[in-house]
Amino acid sequence: MILTEKMLLSALLITYNEESNITDVLNNLAFADEIIIVDSFSTDRTLELASEFKNIKITQRVFDNFASQRNFALSLATHPWILFVDADERLTPELQNEISIVINQEKSASAYFVHRDFMFENKKLKYSGWQTDKIIRLFKKEKASYNPEKIVHEKLIVEGKTKKLKNKLIHHSYSNYNDYKQKMIFYCHLKAQE
Repeated sequence: MILTEKMLLSALLITYNEESNITDVLNNLAFADEIIIVDSFSTDRTLELASEFKNIKITQRVFDNFASQRNFALSLATHPWILFVDADERLTPELQNEISIVINQEKSASAYFVHRDFMFENKKLKYSGWQTDKIIRLFKKEKASYNPEKIVHEKLIVEGKTKKLKNKLIHHSYSNYNDYKQKMIFYCHLKAQE
């Protein structure tokens, strides 16, 4: 019987003032072999709360755009598989288990899309086009990088085959209307730069 080596997973986050999300997302990522946070000099308790967790590496870097911030975080990862999530996303236990199985058994894909359930004011959005949203969140480090020309709604460039995971991420994207409006204004500024 040949024993195969366990594949290791790096979980990556970019943060700025995520005090309300950081504890929950880090609890979700505890199954990863390392967790790396690239913080854009938060002014709230994000770093204080994150530093209470084990297995966390925290680096601060001035935010220029999403693609370069993500590529910088990717450069810090030491393991072959990457799970890149946003602080407002949550993994169910089923998704955590599926990821652990996929990275240790599946050898044919370089990256995996995951569907997301969008939440607004803690209620699942059922319409508006977001119910079919999917994004690559799991990938092999050596096979992917973020397109530096897409500075907002960044696009991962993948070398090789992509597949889909069965379980969904829960995305608490907007807590209220004002939060939604502020994010749209911020994204519009970046899109205009792009």
